[in-house]
Amino acid sequence: MTDCGSANGEDKDPDIELFVKAGSDGESIGNCPFSQRLFMILWLKGVVFNVTTVDLKRKPADLHNLAPGTHPPFLTFDGEVKTDINKIEEFLEEVLAPPKYPKLAAKNRESNTAGNDIFAKFSAYIKNTKPEANAGLERGLVKALKKLDSYLNTPLPDEIDADSMEDEKTSNRKFLDGDELTLADCNLLPKLHIVKVVAKKYRDFEIPADLSGVWRYLKNAYARDEFTNTCAADKEIELAYMDVAKRLAK
Repeated sequence: MTDCGSANGEDKDPDIELFVKAGSDGESIGNCPFSQRLFMILWLKGVVFNVTTVDLKRKPADLHNLAPGTHPPFLTFDGEVKTDINKIEEFLEEVLAPPKYPKLAAKNRESNTAGNDIFAKFSAYIKNTKPEANAGLERGLVKALKKLDSYLNTPLPDEIDADSMEDEKTSNRKFLDGDELTLADCNLLPKLHIVKVVAKKYRDFEIPADLSGVWRYLKNAYARDEFTNTCAADKEIELAYMDVAKRLAK
């Protein structure tokens, strides 16, 4: 069990415990983009919380009683069990609100949907066993990555200077919605990282070097503790996909 965050302000933080999937050793953080999504949100909120990794092979009885039939991630908030990831996100944004906690919702609606088809394209590509379908599926993944790249390189409305005579050609923002991490990043980044690690390991595919926006985005994410310290080790991610990443039949 890990204690994360620090209290800010004098009133007491709520009692929060996040349950995430454990890695192959039964203790470290396992591969689960949804677990990481909630872990990042709580960290960014600056609230005190505990993290418990759950070994799915030996799920303890007390956990089964706490949330029967539920797989991590889930959390308890002042003793109340919450299991639906999207609803948990909405709930945390509502109750952990300013002035004590930062607002994490993206300002631009498009930031929430940017890159939302990448994981589906990646899944089809990585699960494919037919050599003749591989090139087409790879093109589909690249097309989805290019769409994200275009969004990241296109200036957002608040990046455009209305008084400037020059057109803002390219955005240099760090993340989807600006220079700060938002809920949109907590959703996309864990998946994008899995795509990068798994596609390289099992298909020798790398995100094209000319996708400058995507690479800038990843580089900025890797510079943040909120991302790197909530992320499973690359080996754990590769291990999780060992049976899913089908070998291309010769």
